[in-house]
Amino acid sequence: MIRLENFTKTLSPRFALAPLSLDFENGTTSVLIGPSGCGKSTVLRLIAGLIAPDSGRVKFGEETLQPENAQALRLRMGYVIQEGGLFPHLSVEANVALAARFLKRPETEIRKRLDELCELVALSPALFKRFPRELSGGQRQRVALMRALMLDPALLLLDEPLGALDPITRHALQKDLKNIFARLGKTVIMVTHDMGEAAHFAGQLILMRDGRIVQRGTLDDLLKRPADPYVTEFISAQRSPLERLGSAA
Repeated sequence: MIRLENFTKTLSPRFALAPLSLDFENGTTSVLIGPSGCGKSTVLRLIAGLIAPDSGRVKFGEETLQPENAQALRLRMGYVIQEGGLFPHLSVEANVALAARFLKRPETEIRKRLDELCELVALSPALFKRFPRELSGGQRQRVALMRALMLDPALLLLDEPLGALDPITRHALQKDLKNIFARLGKTVIMVTHDMGEAAHFAGQLILMRDGRIVQRGTLDDLLKRPADPYVTEFISAQRSPLERLGSAA
């Protein structure tokens, strides 16, 4: 169980994360959704311990995230950002194995894990010697996912992982990622601004606006039992142009 208790964070005079509490059950997929600047990525960075809250705390089971245990707890998390965040001067293999080699894991263990991850994300080992600039956008995201999973973390954090991809690649990766999440059974917390993508992945949706939680629940909850007019407004604005044209015809 991951639990945020009475979090607050001020990033500028114009933005503050209001006091909020959230919990994420083990083995579930939750998606933070909302417009740009609503605070969803800030929540992810707070969970990862990359920034500290002004008040409140993050709990991993019975452990509270603190400066003295932040590094150890981060080893139990995998983190994927938009466009992957791969190191351009490192090969695919070096990017994926970076943390494991830093921790001086046995090379036989690393090789075995690399093979497992290649099979999991459907990436050819023939790409191991390539550099990120030599990969497609979809391949880079698969490599980023491999790197996040290298240490077999209990928690996977994804911040707009598919946002920079073309629609066809994005659609293919959405299907693959959902299958991977189901196969691994890990706790997944994802950030996106795309309602369709959120609905595809999540058991729990958390809609945010201006640093506050507007509503959390299933897609059915948001569609049929909106807690605020903004919920309906946000969902309506997410309808595709083709859907709107079809309604107008």
